[in-house]
Amino acid sequence: MVKFIHCADLHLDSPFKSRSYLSQSIFEDMQKSAYESFEKIIDLALNEEIDFMIISGDLFDQQNRTLRAEVFLKKQFERLAKEQIFVYICHGNHDPLSAHVTTEWPDNVSVFSENVETYQTITKNGEEIYLHGFSYQNDASYENKLDAYPSSQGQKGIHIGILHGTYSKTNTQNRYTEFRLEDLNNKLYHYWALGHIHERQQLSDMPQIHYPGNIQGRHFKELGEKGCLLVEGDHLNLHAQFVPTQFIRFEQETIETDKTTKQGLFDEIQNFKAKVRTNGKSIYQLNVILNSDVKISEQDIIQVHDMVSDYEENEHHFVFIEDLNIRNKYEEQNTLVKEFSPELIEDNTVYDQAMNDLYLNPKASKYLENYSDFDRRALIEHAEELLKSDMRGE
Repeated sequence: MVKFIHCADLHLDSPFKSRSYLSQSIFEDMQKSAYESFEKIIDLALNEEIDFMIISGDLFDQQNRTLRAEVFLKKQFERLAKEQIFVYICHGNHDPLSAHVTTEWPDNVSVFSENVETYQTITKNGEEIYLHGFSYQNDASYENKLDAYPSSQGQKGIHIGILHGTYSKTNTQNRYTEFRLEDLNNKLYHYWALGHIHERQQLSDMPQIHYPGNIQGRHFKELGEKGCLLVEGDHLNLHAQFVPTQFIRFEQETIETDKTTKQGLFDEIQNFKAKVRTNGKSIYQLNVILNSDVKISEQDIIQVHDMVSDYEENEHHFVFIEDLNIRNKYEEQNTLVKEFSPELIEDNTVYDQAMNDLYLNPKASKYLENYSDFDRRALIEHAEELLKSDMRGE
């Protein structure tokens, strides 16, 4: 039997978008959220008495890496060392080996080199484990090193592949070390511990192939629960269980109401927050659909939003409404975004062409955020609002 934790994409000290409107306490919680999540993972490792932990890349963000993050990780790894729990790390595109770690890890930590190599360990129950993987030397690794992974055919023990890379069918622009399922299956491993994609995904159950997702959401493209996988079993059957550890959740929700006054809308939103508060700290994009054709002025919406925000400053389990969108139901049924097919919205070629003129302008581009982070549906909806305002002469 073997028991281990698989996590990836810690992104300690990853920057959050400027949120000057947040209270100091909520902003500080956001800044420490990834740290809190990883500490929960270490707590889980100790409570479950695992044999080892795998971290499949991107412990840091290269440009924002701090001594604080390294010292924090060393302290957490030392907690595991006291219980003879080993840690196996591969570095990814955000924390390549070329961005040298200045902290010396404790002896229970093994880091894969830039070439594919194998570590061998024995569990508390005497099971032989072989872990195969490599780390990125530089921040862009497009070469395919899968051919260098040894086959387990004819070999005893449990074999685990560790890879920070992109599944060929994943819809993403950042395609590092792209692979097909056939490439992984051919190695005859019992488990593949993947990293790089921030959404939790199981690509196969025989063998078990998993992306655990990142450990803490950072924006509305990383919604819901985040955490790690607790894996247990033997060479015949491994079972992976997701364990949420996020400190703050990013969520989207839509509610409907018959209320059209400022007080009525405020009460409706406060009632919604009360229902979800027991789920823990969270930041929401909230759509409020009015079952009415009464038009709510922009000024009234701003006042409601400000009042809703003010009530969260002293809440331990805050529910902060970052984006509040109030619409009439009739408008919701006839929105411009419904004229676009999902395939067209996700078409990178069309999107890139639309953005190129703006982002290639040197005077404008230095003030703009990375457009790959934008919510495309939200952009269409915002454009529709601008068109409507123009038509109304506002």
